[in-house]
Amino acid sequence: MMNWEQLLRAGRSDLKKKTEASPDQYRSEFEKDYDRIIFSAPFRNLQDKTQVFPLPELDFVHTRLTHSLEVSSVGRSLGKSVGEYLLQKYPELGSKGIASSDIGAIVAAAALTHDIGNPPFGHSGEDAISDFFKFHPCGQMWRTHLYEEEWADMVSFEGNAQGFRMLLEKDNGFQLSFATLAAFTKYPRPAMIEQKDVSRRSQKKYGFFADQISQYHNLAKLLGIPASGKDTWYRHPLAFLVEAADDICYSIIDLEDGCTLGLVQLDEVVTLLAEIIGERFNEEKFNALNSKSQKLAILRAMAIGRLIEESVDCFKKHEEQMLSGEFDSALTDMIDSAHILEKISRLSINKIYRSQPVLEKEAAGFQVLEGLLEVFSKALYHKYYDSDRFSGQDRSILRLLPEEFRTDKEALMPYLLLRNLIDFISGMTDKYALSLYRKVKGISLPGA
Repeated sequence: MMNWEQLLRAGRSDLKKKTEASPDQYRSEFEKDYDRIIFSAPFRNLQDKTQVFPLPELDFVHTRLTHSLEVSSVGRSLGKSVGEYLLQKYPELGSKGIASSDIGAIVAAAALTHDIGNPPFGHSGEDAISDFFKFHPCGQMWRTHLYEEEWADMVSFEGNAQGFRMLLEKDNGFQLSFATLAAFTKYPRPAMIEQKDVSRRSQKKYGFFADQISQYHNLAKLLGIPASGKDTWYRHPLAFLVEAADDICYSIIDLEDGCTLGLVQLDEVVTLLAEIIGERFNEEKFNALNSKSQKLAILRAMAIGRLIEESVDCFKKHEEQMLSGEFDSALTDMIDSAHILEKISRLSINKIYRSQPVLEKEAAGFQVLEGLLEVFSKALYHKYYDSDRFSGQDRSILRLLPEEFRTDKEALMPYLLLRNLIDFISGMTDKYALSLYRKVKGISLPGA
């Protein structure tokens, strides 16, 4: 059985060396997490990563950056509300110096990073990386050089696991607190496990790569999170709030963007969101608003507010089951408005996610990421494992890689070599990936 005092333990550490850092004097550990994320280069790069739509010239739509900021804002509201409930239920938390704002800060920081490991071109980018190793000859040539669990990471690339890796990488400057890192980890398992329990939401995807199992094990031990099986753990309860914040935002805001771009009619949006808002929806006042953007803004705000209330109520109802590990479902699947969110999901799939601009972006993403992986992975393979074929072209290509590739230290470590390559490519912005693809393929020249 988990307990909140240990789950909210202050402090941050190097999970490899198990060395704990000293606390800050003027900011809480969790406020420091938020600040570190905001000022980090990987977070800034989200401004040029697609959320759903390629960036249009005339209408504002969300990027990964604006989406992450909004998810964080909703996460803070969820966390503070839950925090007030927990402090009433467990008064000893207050005596330990824990405030509801601390719990809000944990969820806000974890939510801020929830997409930080996503590659260019949205979820199609994840599929493109996986498919390269599954099907492309240049990806397949690495198969015999990797252990089974390492190969599983390659053929099922996961942005959540890439995010965990980035948050632990010292060069990125995060070193987040224990609680924030655990709340970020919605899927506390590696890609390959003995038996996946499909009924458990936390096993739907995976949350860390094969070489970081021991680090998550250390984190879980520090916070008192029990294992649910071999190399799998129960969720930190605040991870349910991080997930809910994301579910709420992408359901409502993707719908708003679809309406802004004319893919969904305003009447359809009004019908769906008014059903969530319920008796608070005042049709007369709504119709008095002048512009479509004003109407969408009011609908969005009221619908998100209602979904936050329902999610908090659901969390309170199941909080003890979360501590025991019995509860393992998405909060937004359990709330009163779940059936309306399902309607929104079906509409979004048909009219937004399968729209021409989105499909074109996905097709381009597959070509660009496959092309980059082909060029760089082939050059690396020739250098380390097939030197007779290592050409001047390969040498030129490898000079475009970051500094860590310019030594021979990875020569006998193919998994690390590929991990570093995927770090490089998945960390690119959409525009940079496209620009570099054109250059290495000879489609355009530098400065052209």
